[in-house]
Amino acid sequence: MRLRKLRRTHNSGWRVARRCVIFFTVICLVPVFLVFIVATDHYIRPVRPMSFGMRKPFTEDRHIPFHDLKNKNLSAVAKRLDFRQKYLKKTCRILGLDKVGNDSLHKPNPWEYLINDKHHLVWCNVFKAASTSWMYNFNILAGYSPKFLRNSRTPPMTLARQKYGRPSLSALKRSLNSSLSFLIVRHPLERLLSAYRDKIQYAVPGSVHRKLGKKIIWKYRKKTASDSPVYPTYPEFVDWLVDSVRTGHSLDMHWTPIVEFCTPCMFNIQIIAHTETLEEDQAFLIKKAGLEKIIKPQWKNAGKGSTTAQIHKHYSQLTRSQILQLYHIYRFDFELFNYSLNGYLELGQPDSDPSKLLAAITMKDNNPNSVPQIY
Repeated sequence: MRLRKLRRTHNSGWRVARRCVIFFTVICLVPVFLVFIVATDHYIRPVRPMSFGMRKPFTEDRHIPFHDLKNKNLSAVAKRLDFRQKYLKKTCRILGLDKVGNDSLHKPNPWEYLINDKHHLVWCNVFKAASTSWMYNFNILAGYSPKFLRNSRTPPMTLARQKYGRPSLSALKRSLNSSLSFLIVRHPLERLLSAYRDKIQYAVPGSVHRKLGKKIIWKYRKKTASDSPVYPTYPEFVDWLVDSVRTGHSLDMHWTPIVEFCTPCMFNIQIIAHTETLEEDQAFLIKKAGLEKIIKPQWKNAGKGSTTAQIHKHYSQLTRSQILQLYHIYRFDFELFNYSLNGYLELGQPDSDPSKLLAAITMKDNNPNSVPQIY
């Protein structure tokens, strides 16, 4: 009888202990869960539906017949482009990015703009956002023939700069007053992946980017890794990029945030085209500029296939904290051009160390209008 009472007392003690452990575990985890829900609401808000199949994959130059597009509802396209322009201006004002200052976000940068005074057209060349297509169009507008461009071994950018000098700030402002200005943007994480595939994965032997790839491998590849490719993997590249921003290094023009590359908040950009709706957007642009007989809506691709089809493969290799760190680097591009992490964050792998995810979730700038900082 006494032994039975001792067993009951012992079992009762274990039950109390288990309940205490469960209670304190819930108390600890619930706040973390709530922080995650609240903090990530900003990252994955459904600003607009996100689909990785928004564009048809292509492997060669594709000319889009203008007559197939001009019958579309161009008034609806005009309303969409008008909304984007107003949204950009409003967001620039809210974020304080329309105020002139000395840092890379608040100092007007005319360096990357191309001005065609003859046809009254101004464009900021955002790399990996239909830049090949529109560099071709601007070279046509500069007087180069299609045959010459096909046979020339000189890089299109070099040819363009022989005709379009780097404008001064005053010259750009003067041209903006009498020209149609436009910018083509792309989802920041799709643009980054496109830059990685073009300049890192398929880097030209002996090029600056091939040498950079070797440095990334040397520093970020684990010695125990086997069957690794000869180029940096996407996680290795992302680790290098995050560390570069953290240590204050300047970014390559192919993956520099648009907000710094073109400083769109400093200028009156009339048309904000998106690669997701590029067929209609550029058809409207060409029609509005009166250039239907000179240039055509088109897409030119370097032959590496659609980046859109590669999103799942590459972003599923990253952890969620890495994806949130990338968001932080391109935060202003997300905000200004109305993009979100919807469809991306879900692809990330769970972090083995929950503290890394929590640090990425709660990552905030001390000054919301400053250059993003990675902690």
